[in-house]
Amino acid sequence: MSDTDTFLDELEALLGKPGLLRDSDAMARYVSDWAGESLGAPLAVARPASVEDVAEVVRRCNVRGIAMTPQGGHSGLVAGALPARDGQELVISLERLDRVRDIDPINFTMTVDAGCILENVKRAAWEHDCDFPLSLGAQGSCQIGGNIATNAGGLNVLRHGMMRELVLGLEVVLPDGRLWQNLTALHKDNRGYALQQLFMGSEGTLGIVTGAVLKLSPRPTQSRSALLGMPSVQAVVDLYSLARRDCCDLLTAFELIPRRCIELAMEATPSLIDPMDQPYPWYVLMEVAATGPIDLSALLEQLLEAGLERELVLDGALAASDAQAAQLWQFRESMLEGQRRRGEHLRTDLSVPISKIPAFVSEASDAIKALDAECEIIAYGHVGDGNLHFNLLPPPTMANEKKKAYLHALETRLFEVLDGFDGSISAEHGIGRTKREAYLERLAPTERELLEGIKTLFDPKGLMNPGRILPPR
Repeated sequence: MSDTDTFLDELEALLGKPGLLRDSDAMARYVSDWAGESLGAPLAVARPASVEDVAEVVRRCNVRGIAMTPQGGHSGLVAGALPARDGQELVISLERLDRVRDIDPINFTMTVDAGCILENVKRAAWEHDCDFPLSLGAQGSCQIGGNIATNAGGLNVLRHGMMRELVLGLEVVLPDGRLWQNLTALHKDNRGYALQQLFMGSEGTLGIVTGAVLKLSPRPTQSRSALLGMPSVQAVVDLYSLARRDCCDLLTAFELIPRRCIELAMEATPSLIDPMDQPYPWYVLMEVAATGPIDLSALLEQLLEAGLERELVLDGALAASDAQAAQLWQFRESMLEGQRRRGEHLRTDLSVPISKIPAFVSEASDAIKALDAECEIIAYGHVGDGNLHFNLLPPPTMANEKKKAYLHALETRLFEVLDGFDGSISAEHGIGRTKREAYLERLAPTERELLEGIKTLFDPKGLMNPGRILPPR
């Protein structure tokens, strides 16, 4: 019996047979993510059911020098939580750590296991008339630990911030198996370095989040949505500026959607019908939400009137019910599936200052079209935080074997344009493996030295999610 077999037998004795998967068929769903990326088979899949078991698994891996891949709900887009192709990484899935430990509706906090699915967390908060405002398309499968590790964004960042703004305290298993607990529910705590911030967005490279104290908000008692036809990206940004002032903190989402995405949504979901009498080049999908006696319908109507008077808005559809609002937001969800059905394409996750969105979309579009006029550009995203998904679809006649090199060339050119706007190549998806080289090319020497120093301090053996963000050692 090999040392590896002995090690896995020991883990099975610790976790039980349901806690350790070794068969390739049983491990199949742990080697792919939402984007369809697949990177081979793991050494095995450990599924600990307690924080203590997570710590013991990590401790044993550290002693034996076995690399670890922490994993949540398989909804990543940068191959950050997928095991390496060499089959030598142990996947540590948090899916069995799924308890809501405590809810304090007066303090507006909730303490949860890292394996809790985001949608379940939101529902648990609603039962106490509270809201956990993180809103993602993958909320039915993504887990809180993964949301923290990737510093998840989503639709409501403009009002509530990224995931790091929604976490007060953490519990983390360090790469050597020690447990660091800082499950503070304090809204103000200024005692020295905020260590918990280092783990948010670290993509599992510094430790495994096992628990968190989340910051809640009052559950909105009402919300209103509208889909607006717009003449240009500049008009969209100008309307956002107006809405941000007139609607203040009641504005929860403000999405830029091109006409092509409306068409893709209707292709993916045939029950959807064209929302307006005629097509428009661009659309805004927006939402306002509030508690208390505020007339949100009047607020939206006033905004629409102001937009029409200033010739920013060409037409609008205001949802008169929750069912109509859900139908409007179905366009936002279905357009993603419509893109995926088109096959391999370039997904990007960029950010620029909000005021520069129109200029960036124009300049980047011109640059891509100069390389290939047949490339289809689909630019959409979260206007309120400057986050654009500037996606590129190859010509439908292109052979599959040519697509990878083709898309890489387009991405390189797109990032060159982005650099001119002092933008970010990753607004919310993280770095993982997919964006590592582009990320490292843009790191200043001093910044890289500091980042590598942090990694070495926490993980001197380089066993925790190696090769993500930084090169493996």
